[in-house]
Amino acid sequence: MQKSQWPSGKRVRLMSRRKIVFVIVEGPSDDEALGVILSRLYDKNVVHVEITHGDITSAKNVCPENIAGRIGNLLRGYAQANHYKAADFREVIHLIDMDGTYVPEDAVHFDQTAEKVVYTTTEILTANPESILARNRAKSGNIDRICFMGKIWNEVPYHAYYMSANLDHVLYDKLNSTDKEKERDACAFVLRYRGQLDEFLSFLMDSDFSVCGDFRESWEFIKKGKHSLERHTNLGICMKQIREERGVAKAGLV
Repeated sequence: MQKSQWPSGKRVRLMSRRKIVFVIVEGPSDDEALGVILSRLYDKNVVHVEITHGDITSAKNVCPENIAGRIGNLLRGYAQANHYKAADFREVIHLIDMDGTYVPEDAVHFDQTAEKVVYTTTEILTANPESILARNRAKSGNIDRICFMGKIWNEVPYHAYYMSANLDHVLYDKLNSTDKEKERDACAFVLRYRGQLDEFLSFLMDSDFSVCGDFRESWEFIKKGKHSLERHTNLGICMKQIREERGVAKAGLV
């Protein structure tokens, strides 16, 4: 599992009143797309945003029995490297690519020409269906364990949100992007929204792919049928809280 490299022996200096929002994304281009924008959404005098990346839910040797500990170890490792304690964290936000994890087995089709796994909004095409089916069983079990977990290491608030089929699908309406396309689209996305934060919030909260009602119901929705291949995200639930906080701050009530 990849993760961001924290400066060895170098502590991020925070004002005593600032709390850390620790964000876990799946890949470096996800970090590029959201890192700058998320940092600007929070009041920098109150919150420091730290982003790391790694596909924990699909990682080798990760299972429902140990995934919570793996996430806790990731958070604790960052804290120890920078001399923080659990009380220094406001919350952990974990963004998970769904990758069609919950689709029926008959939506996974053999395609001998597929050099890589190909995703559509209705099916997964692969030269090795058994491998994808095994991955889906493992990943769905891991997600089921953590999606309603609520707390992690020493009672730090933890919230998992999904991007379906993945972050590129939600943010750019694209599937099966190359690494180069991901990088290019991430840069364009940041340029589009870094100065338009209210529009960014509306994009995630008010679009037709936004699943922003009850948190538990949003997770129950993505697990049904082929929703985990379709374009959906419940990250707008998190953005709703941020938008409310920004509104209070603009009103001068804090």
